[in-house]
Amino acid sequence: MSAQASFTLRSRNPDVLTCIANLSNDEVFTPPEFANRMLDTLTEAWAANHGGAYIWADKSVKFLDPCTKTGVFLREITSRLTKGLEKEIPELEKRVSHILTKQVFGIGITQITSLLARRSLYCSKHATGKHSIAKSFASDDGNIGFQRIKHTWDGDRCKYCGAGRSLFDRTEGFETHAYAFIHTDNIKARLTEIFGETMQFDVIIGNPPYQIAADEAGQNVMPIYNLFIEQAKNLNPRYITMVTPSRWMAGGKHLDEFRSTMLNDSRIAALIDYPNAAEMFPSVGINGGISYFLWDAAHSGECDVTLIRDGERFGPHKRKLNEFDVLVRDHRAVGILHKVLGKQEPSFADIVSPRDPFGPALSSNFTDYRMDQKKGFLRLHLNLGTKRETAWVSSEYVTKNKHLVQAWKVLIPKAGSGREREKSGVDLVLGPPLVASPGSVCTLTYVVAGPLKSKDEAESLEAYLRTRLLRFLVSLRKISQDAPRGVYVFVPQQTWDRKWTDEMLYKKYAISHDEVAFIESAIRPMGDTGDE
Repeated sequence: MSAQASFTLRSRNPDVLTCIANLSNDEVFTPPEFANRMLDTLTEAWAANHGGAYIWADKSVKFLDPCTKTGVFLREITSRLTKGLEKEIPELEKRVSHILTKQVFGIGITQITSLLARRSLYCSKHATGKHSIAKSFASDDGNIGFQRIKHTWDGDRCKYCGAGRSLFDRTEGFETHAYAFIHTDNIKARLTEIFGETMQFDVIIGNPPYQIAADEAGQNVMPIYNLFIEQAKNLNPRYITMVTPSRWMAGGKHLDEFRSTMLNDSRIAALIDYPNAAEMFPSVGINGGISYFLWDAAHSGECDVTLIRDGERFGPHKRKLNEFDVLVRDHRAVGILHKVLGKQEPSFADIVSPRDPFGPALSSNFTDYRMDQKKGFLRLHLNLGTKRETAWVSSEYVTKNKHLVQAWKVLIPKAGSGREREKSGVDLVLGPPLVASPGSVCTLTYVVAGPLKSKDEAESLEAYLRTRLLRFLVSLRKISQDAPRGVYVFVPQQTWDRKWTDEMLYKKYAISHDEVAFIESAIRPMGDTGDE
């Protein structure tokens, strides 16, 4: 196939990369439309920093995808360069040869994806094959390399990525998922090994794997997309643009340090956030949404933050990413938050228990209870299936927060809703709270707010939890279904002497009519007994 045919074929036929199935929810293929949105953002930044120059007309710019899967980024970059360099290199065959051999480079995350990427870019899984549009390579790999790397075990986990030894310390022939780009202390030397020469890249772009299992149960996973981003910075490029799950912005296990680094990096020039990942990645479920960022080595200052929901674009708005310890994703919420925090009241999080309020023994699947009351036993609040129940349990299982046992308190479901808001923009955020009397405990299905002095105080706090304003403030930090103590940091404590309503709170914090409308467009009302 000629170079001309390869770049005109897609205009007449469906793009296979829009149809191909994902490897898994962790190794997600990037739709061509999304890749091109990222490249458009890069185009604008390059022009702004280079006196209006067009990046795709520059034959010296080098691009690297360090985690290529389908090769979509390299293919779309090549397509743009092929058009942009037409005046500089008029002869098509020479132009394509220059681009493929001098400007676009990739590292496959597996043997299979390296072949797939070469097929996408060179029209042949072998760069030197007879159907390849690249005619100047000495090896079949071309500029899309793959190295089968082994994990480096430090006890039970890989010291580079945290992978579980029991899962990946296997015989030859299996994919190790020890990605070459991040499993090294010397990334420049690693790239020299892969590409055969010392490389300096101007643009690093990609959609890295998101996480890797750390134990056989699959319950404990380690995020790894952050490691690709940190490694990319070590190469000192001009630009980095990568896809990430958005959960790093406000939560995510093992992501506190990464979040702090990102929010305090003044070189992040643009951040584009999709709360509903299915809007751009319809074939996978990515809790918390999806986003991409543009890191610009020459940038210092505020970031252009854009939120896109149901095709509607909010922004870009210039934001200080480190204004709070998490990123408040929607700029419309910032003014409301300023009003609430301006009162400088104690945080509601200070009276919320940790994730296992009465000790780890009372887990969500705890079974050593009895349904009939027994003298000396405590009332136990738990879920059986999806239904709330009460049972009785021996006090010997209570190893934490014993001061809460004989107090009035309010139980709050730890697993609140979340997916509904991603899909529609409207959500309950939290499950309905439950007043618990003295002499009661709960499983870790709940967290506990208290202690409270009386039933009236408990009912006051319960009413507060049902308000839209409180749940709106929780939603700013709650990026998944999990609702631990930390999601309540922005919520202020109140006096527990009245049944709180939204009208009382809107008046207290001077929430405007437009702000009320925004809150109530995002948070569903919670009935007195409904929604259980």
